Amino acid sequence: MKNLIWILALLFALSACSKEEAPVTPVEEPVAAEEQAGEAEVDIAATTEAESETLEVVEESASEAEPADESIVLAVAETPAATREWKFKEGEHYVRMVPTQPTVGGADKIEVAEFFMYSCPHCYDMEPYINEWAKNKDPNVRFVRVPATWNSLVMLHAQLYYTEEVLARNGTIKNPEAFREAIFQEYHRRGNRMTSEAAIQKLFARFGNVSQEDFESTWNSFEVNQKLRVAGDLARRYSISSVPAVVVNGKYRTDAASAGNSYPKLMELIDELTVREGLR
Repeated sequence: MKNLIWILALLFALSACSKEEAPVTPVEEPVAAEEQAGEAEVDIAATTEAESETLEVVEESASEAEPADESIVLAVAETPAATREWKFKEGEHYVRMVPTQPTVGGADKIEVAEFFMYSCPHCYDMEPYINEWAKNKDPNVRFVRVPATWNSLVMLHAQLYYTEEVLARNGTIKNPEAFREAIFQEYHRRGNRMTSEAAIQKLFARFGNVSQEDFESTWNSFEVNQKLRVAGDLARRYSISSVPAVVVNGKYRTDAASAGNSYPKLMELIDELTVREGLR
C-alpha cells in the first residue's frame, strides 16, 4: 500500500513539473519543400525557428598579479518571446500561417518577402519606404521581392522584374533601384502599360543600357522562367490575394492596411516580426 502511494505521488510530481517546464512557444520542425513545376524541379529552402543564444562572458581575476587560470562561461538566455510585450497582435495586425511555408532562400537568415506588381499604385507608393527599410535592415535579414503572376500582363511585368534582377546580378544593369523606379514612373506617370516584349526591351535599352542580345538571352532564359514558377508557387502557398503584401520567414503575412494604413507602421511591424524570429 505504501509503495502504491509513493508511486502515485511521484507521477503527480512529474506531471506538474512537465506542465510548468514545457516551452510556452513550441519550436516547430523546419519546413522544406520541393515543387515540381513544368519540366523543372523547384527547390525552395526550409525555414527554422530561432532558438535562444548562449553568450560567452569571460570573468577576469580582480588581482592583476595573479590572473585567473580558467575562463568562466555563463549562459545568458534571451527573454522568451511569449513574455515580451509586443506592439502588434496576431489576428489584428498580421496572420500566422500554419504550417510555416518555404522561403526563397536558405535558413541562414530570416527572409522578408514583398509581393508586388509594377501596375499597382500602392506598390508604387510603398517603394521608397521599403527601399529605405532594406538599406537599414538587420544584416541577418534577407529581403526579396516576389512579383505577382495573376494574369498575362502581370506575368509579363513579372518577367520584366526577373530579367532585371538577373542582369543586375551579373553587372549589366548598374543601378537596379533606379531602374525599378524608372519602370514604376513609366507605368504610373507616363502611361506606358508595357504590354509587349518589344516595348519592354526598349525600356531596358533606355534605362539600363542593355543590348538587345543581352535582353533576349536573359528574357527567355531558364533561370527567369524558373523564378516565375517559384513566384507563382509561393503566392499560392502564402495565399496572396492582393499587393503589396509582406511575408516574414514563410510564417507571418501582413500588409499596410493591417498595420494601420501606414507604410511607416508596416516597416515597424516587419521589424517586430523579425524580432520574433530571434535575430534581434
